[in-house]
Amino acid sequence: MNSKLETQNSKFSNGQLIRGLGLTAAISVNVANIIGTGVFIKARVMTCNVGTPSMALAVWVAAGLLSLAGALTYAELLAMMPRAAGEYGIMRDAYGRPWGFVYGWTQFMIARSASAAALAVGFAIFLNDFLNGALKPVYFTIHLPYRFDIPFGRLQLVALGAIAVTTLINCAAVKVSGHFATVLTSLKILLVLGVGAGAFIYAGGHWDNLGSANIGGACEGVSVTGGGLAGFGAAMLGALWAYDGWNNITFMAGEVKNPQRNLPLALISSMFIVIAIYLFVNIGYYHALSPTQIASVPASSSVAAEVVKKFLGPAAVSVMAMGLMISSFGALQASMLATARVPYAMARDRLFFQRLAHVSAHTHVPIRSLVVQGFWAGVVTLSGSFDNLTDYAIFALTLFYALVAGSVFVFRRRLPDVERPYRTWGYPVVPILFLIVTGAVVVNTILTARRQSAIGLGLILIGLPVYFIWSRRTQQRANNQD
Repeated sequence: MNSKLETQNSKFSNGQLIRGLGLTAAISVNVANIIGTGVFIKARVMTCNVGTPSMALAVWVAAGLLSLAGALTYAELLAMMPRAAGEYGIMRDAYGRPWGFVYGWTQFMIARSASAAALAVGFAIFLNDFLNGALKPVYFTIHLPYRFDIPFGRLQLVALGAIAVTTLINCAAVKVSGHFATVLTSLKILLVLGVGAGAFIYAGGHWDNLGSANIGGACEGVSVTGGGLAGFGAAMLGALWAYDGWNNITFMAGEVKNPQRNLPLALISSMFIVIAIYLFVNIGYYHALSPTQIASVPASSSVAAEVVKKFLGPAAVSVMAMGLMISSFGALQASMLATARVPYAMARDRLFFQRLAHVSAHTHVPIRSLVVQGFWAGVVTLSGSFDNLTDYAIFALTLFYALVAGSVFVFRRRLPDVERPYRTWGYPVVPILFLIVTGAVVVNTILTARRQSAIGLGLILIGLPVYFIWSRRTQQRANNQD
């Protein structure tokens, strides 16, 4: 069994990818993709959901520990099989090539492309705020059936430019893009810590705020309020969205130095860092503003901006816009860097276009895969449908998190004697808890968002006939060559 796994690993390790990411860069890639905009905007909604700061902070802790449970489980799998596009290989080896393809299909065509599109458009929107609306002009609009309009203007140009620039950066050697991610992550952390420190020192707040409750807050656009189980669940979804991306480094498992040590450390350390940062800044929010004030923040603004206004005045708008630009751009760069390894790995398995398996002789990165991914993300950006696609992808992402984590039981049974440099702490309790909660999230999504869930499941299952068509064509070509 051990030789079987070594043979499987050699399929990936004999390629031209090099292990150029050290521990610091690996942590930076992960943290960069986790910290987006959620920590700046979710406090308002979560306060409305649960009513009190103590419950909101408890939700941040619970969601962080759940994500940590996933990271602890993934750490065993990746230390055992540190290969390019880690999750793809795990899905393929645990459940078979068809489901490995479906995973890769979903990530490339829907989930990660929609996420990149959303980050790119978010960057453009924040830049527009910084420039006082200078990017609003629309050059033309394409009118499609069913009142579906696709505008094209300065916002779209900036979004496409952000995708192009991050793709170009990531085409450099992985050591260079890793350093770039480290710089952007450092700026993000300084920004979040700066907002939190300002809230404690300069905003003139009161510790009594943490013991009070939301009474009569506006809660604009929030459907679940007043606490209870429903409120806690709704707040958990918001917090989990802010923690999403904790698995980003898994896609680059084939390029991390000393992976048996550094992959578990990167996954676990990044979660502890983000949990600590999120708790620090949210306690700062509640120190600076009462729960009722936080619940009354307009939906068009953010709690972070309102806190910064208390010590920077009108300049807070520009400062937060700049901060959100940095955060969005950093998350986009890290996301594009990591997920381009999925089509590359699929191509090496002859389950995608063979040209995407090419690795640059100069930079040792899959440039063609990066360019194709950037192109497709641009198409999704221009389609104007990335919001819907992201909604559909949430179902798929949660489902695959559960499937990948569940494979730890598959491999423990199937390959009991394989060397495991790291074993999941708290096994089997930690993986089981992760599966129970993610399963509950999937079921809750099916019950509360049936249309999105059905479409999401449909988009996933489309991958199966595509796989069989692709496999048949590959087999026919192989037979013709023989």
